[in-house]
Amino acid sequence: MKLLYVFALILAVRIASVFVVKTYYVPDEYWQSLEVAHKLTFGYGYLTWEWVQGIRSYVYPLIIAAIYKLLALLQLDSAQLLVLLPRLLQATLTAYSDYRFYVWTGKRKWALFLILVPWFWFYTGSRTLANTLEASLTTIALSYFPWFGEGSAYLWPAAICCFLRPTAAVIWVPLVLYHLRKTKLSSLDLILKRFVLIGALVAGIGVAIDTYWHGQLIVTPWEFLKYNILHNIGSFYGSHPWYWYFTVGLPTVLGINTLPFIYGIVETVRKGNRQPVSKQLLISILITLTVLSTVEHKEFRFVSSLLPLCLFVSAEALSRWSYHASRLQLWTAALIILLGNVVPAWYLSTIHQKGPIELMPKLQEIAKDYRDEREQRANILFLMPCHSTPYYSHIHENVTMRFLTCEPNLEQRENFKDEADRFFDAPMHWLRSHIPVHPITAQPSHVVLFDSLDKKISEYLINYKLLHSIEHAEHVQSRTGKSILVYQRLKQGEENAFNRQEYEDQADPPELPTETQSSENLFN
Repeated sequence: MKLLYVFALILAVRIASVFVVKTYYVPDEYWQSLEVAHKLTFGYGYLTWEWVQGIRSYVYPLIIAAIYKLLALLQLDSAQLLVLLPRLLQATLTAYSDYRFYVWTGKRKWALFLILVPWFWFYTGSRTLANTLEASLTTIALSYFPWFGEGSAYLWPAAICCFLRPTAAVIWVPLVLYHLRKTKLSSLDLILKRFVLIGALVAGIGVAIDTYWHGQLIVTPWEFLKYNILHNIGSFYGSHPWYWYFTVGLPTVLGINTLPFIYGIVETVRKGNRQPVSKQLLISILITLTVLSTVEHKEFRFVSSLLPLCLFVSAEALSRWSYHASRLQLWTAALIILLGNVVPAWYLSTIHQKGPIELMPKLQEIAKDYRDEREQRANILFLMPCHSTPYYSHIHENVTMRFLTCEPNLEQRENFKDEADRFFDAPMHWLRSHIPVHPITAQPSHVVLFDSLDKKISEYLINYKLLHSIEHAEHVQSRTGKSILVYQRLKQGEENAFNRQEYEDQADPPELPTETQSSENLFN
């Protein structure tokens, strides 16, 4: 198969994922990339505490900001393009990394099949997550690694990866030691002229960029490790038992591909000397899972960079098995793997947690067009768990917005509760304490919340009417719900129609125009 056709096929799948994947995964997809880039480019937006404390690098957001700046110069900076183009860029990089995976594996058909079908990679491969970038860079670096022969080109993407995500170094330490052990070159020359030189150049450029944009001399990888590892701040956002990555995390990310991966492990253990690459990859996987398991806060996306390593082991084992398998066995195995990935990919990409993505165009329209009786623009209040939706990057209008924050306990205060916790403990008390009641125009023009909350704050919503109800998920959790509701504050004159009991009790109410007409015609 011609390499150009292979790349075209891979690119088509990744570009398709941009338009198929329309669900919400994790806040970092927006708040650590698009929102930062939006504030850098347009001067308004929101930076989370990670950027205030300097634990994040500006390198990735600056790439997106360059796209935003170009769109602004061309006067094409619509909210739709601000969302679409960064995803297309990430999808293209993911496609190139997939292509490099195919080349790295010896252009095996099983390798092409296995890199295209994983549900998790389809689900996250076009998202603007630092973890997606990390996984792509890891794959590219592995494809240039000198498994046979000599070379150091892999150090560039590996060094960038480690600077952006310091935990990525766990994967590369055993691989670098393997390189030093097998090389025929002078180890000292390799260390000084390659490892140190390339590492210093990448780190120097990264530190310079971060120092400029953070406004002070700062080494973001160190700040990242200090807060997340030494201070264990990540545990504020949840913790799992030490064995979670082995029993839940990696098996879930692999999905049905866990079966060929287990088969690959067995074959590699049996024939380790004849499969040196798979053997070394398994060592790296084991070390990485063990180290990551010592950190309390765990997420599926934190092991996404192990996906190419696992798929290589699987592809090599399946390729060897194919020599002895019948055509029926081959097609059966391929069909099981395909269906086992298509179902979760379809469900999670199109149904589960789709509410926030469908919500934002409606809020963008409100932010653009809404004016109250005093000709004031929209003022939107999000009464949801913090970062439940994207923010200014999807609205692209400089209107007032507020959400419930959830900064961790950086000052180590006793009995600490973040703003979101305080609100959900006593919603009406928080609203009375933080939101003005009079005059009515001082209240938010729009309130966004999950349907599990509306009855709890019905007293506050008496001055609002339901504008939108958007399906979100199938199950109600303590702070989320099946739907996202958007309420709009009643304008002067609308109170009579919506809230006065005597109006509702009229025996023969006057004939009113249809509800689709404007509020001015209806009440004025």
